[in-house]
Parts: sequence; C-alpha cells; structure tokens
Amino acid sequence: MTLVLALAAGVLIGLSLGALGGGGSILAVPVLVYLLDQSPAQATTGSLVVVGTTSAIGALVAYRDDQVLLARGTAFGAVALGGAVVGAKAAAQVSESVLLACFAALMLLVAGVMVTRLLSPASRTATANPVLDDPLITFSPKFACQCPRALKVLTTATVVGLLTGFLGVGGGFLVVPALLLALAVPMEYAVGTSLLVITMTSAVALAVRAGAGVAPDWWLVAVLTAASTAGAVAGGRIASRTGSFRLQAAFAVLVLVVAFYTAARAFPALL
Repeated sequence: MTLVLALAAGVLIGLSLGALGGGGSILAVPVLVYLLDQSPAQATTGSLVVVGTTSAIGALVAYRDDQVLLARGTAFGAVALGGAVVGAKAAAQVSESVLLACFAALMLLVAGVMVTRLLSPASRTATANPVLDDPLITFSPKFACQCPRALKVLTTATVVGLLTGFLGVGGGFLVVPALLLALAVPMEYAVGTSLLVITMTSAVALAVRAGAGVAPDWWLVAVLTAASTAGAVAGGRIASRTGSFRLQAAFAVLVLVVAFYTAARAFPALL
C-alpha cells in the first residue's frame, strides 16, 4: 500500500512541476510526513531529492524544446544559492514541530495567493511579452543599472533559496513571477527556466543537509522520485495541450485542501 501511495503521489508532484514550473514541491513534504510516515526533518530532506531530480529532468526536456534561458536562469539560481545554504543550516537548529508549523503557514500563504490570482480577471487575459534584450546592469558603452529590478531579483532569489534550504521546497511559485517581472523572461520560457533554478538550489541545500545526519527512507524517496520524474515529463506535454488557467485552478484547489489539513495537524503540536 505504501508503494502505491508513493507512486501516485510522485506522479501528482511531477505533473504539477512539469506543467506549471512549480508547486509540486509544496506537496512533497506533506506526502512524506502524512502518507509515508517520515519525520518533518526527514521529509524536508527527502523532498529536496524528489524536487531536485524531477526539476532537473524537466529542465532538460524544456531545454531540448528550446524553452530555457540558460544565462538568466543560472544568474537567478546563483543569487539564490546563498539563501539555500543559510536556510539548510537554520533548519537543523529548530524543532520538528516548528519546522512543520512553518511549512503549514507557507502552504496556507501559497494557497491563498493562488486562489487570489485565479479570481483576478487579469489571470484570464494574456499579456504582451517583455523584451528579452533588456539587461539589469550594463558596463558598456557606459555604466547603467536598473536598480529597482535588480533589487527585486536579489530579494526574490534570496527568499527562494531560504525556502528551499529551510523547508525543502523548490519555490517555483516565486521563481516564475520573478522571472516574468524582474528578468523580463517571456512566459513560454519562464516555466522551463524556473526548473533550472529549482535544480540548482535543491542540489546545494541537499549538500548542506547531508552533513546534518538526517536520513529519510531512501527507498521511498527513490520510488517517489522515479514517479515524480515520469509525471514531470507528462506534465510538460499536458501543459502544451491544456489551458494554463484550468491547470492552475485544479492545482490551487488541491493545494488549498492539503494546506488546511497540514495546518490542522501541525499547529496544535506547537501547544
């Protein structure tokens, strides 16, 4: 039964990552804790393996389809690495009940943001693609800096890194909007590029956590990862055939349900 649950949950996580460029990682921790009986520390570590591997496969598929901007994704990911290191070290300093409560709070926040976006009329309308050749900082022929956008990139990338390191989530729900607004990445490139960023931050956070001595059930993590990888490939194909609004609406409902369940279990444990 546990194997069946791991396979089904892994496919669902991969579908959301492949189709939406994020969100699947927000489900990995509750799956590992409540369905697969891992501790919060084990779950947030195992989540990094699932999310990192799945994102890497999804990024390769997107790159093959010419949907990844390597330079911009690598730049954003490099900025996020510092936050990932700090977050991973901080996770070892707090109790598991606090770790899970923080995760529950994040889930509620993400669910609220997703629902708000879906209810906004702007979410149903397409926007013009920004110009790609619009660098944040130039040195030739003279120095120029788009400092507000640069600050937005720095802040968002650092937050993404902190979330990845501390809670074992990829942060795709932050990366995609940041790539769109701050780095002027068109939507058709944002999902694939976000997977590159998630791969980078997950790998660094996992490397830091490896020295903390917390090991999940690697067999379950391997099964979850394999199923998630298959789901990510399928998700990429589904995204090209299905309207993004329908995908986001279905996933928002799922995240909302899981968020309330996680909060109901995690918050009382703090008392």
